Amino acid sequence: MVQFLLEIKAELENLTNLQPQGGCDDPEFSYYFKLKCGNCGEVSQKETCVTLSEMVDQPKSRGKVHLVQKCKFCNREGSVLMIRGRGRPYTVEDSETQVFGPLMLFDIRGFEPVDFVFKDGWSAESITGTKYDNINFLEGDFVEYDEKGECPVGISELKYNFVVTK
Repeated sequence: MVQFLLEIKAELENLTNLQPQGGCDDPEFSYYFKLKCGNCGEVSQKETCVTLSEMVDQPKSRGKVHLVQKCKFCNREGSVLMIRGRGRPYTVEDSETQVFGPLMLFDIRGFEPVDFVFKDGWSAESITGTKYDNINFLEGDFVEYDEKGECPVGISELKYNFVVTK
């Protein structure tokens, strides 16, 4: 059993608590990444999408997982199971110390996650308490002006890591 912890890092300007819209365990938040086959090393051409709210039966087992996928090159089958409760919002303190913060834990069998994509559905709040929802990173950085705090706010230099855990 191999578990991969998705960690994120960003430059936060006058913002804190960067996380999926409904929190780190948001059942509707979509995680997009490519999968690398553990057998032949082939990387999927398109991103795979998994959400906590969607479960499927695992073939040849009684269990359920969030995704079952076959490698298009060697036909080896693998699965992805998301594990709640291991992520937390990315804070201004994390950004200032330039550390990665945990977002979601994945139990992945037969594959290895690569190329996480920051898309839409994120939220953050300014240091004065203004909430920003539906943040979309598809076109790059997030930049706004906090009228309550009378200062610019922004999110840039988004990075990720998949760390093998036990």
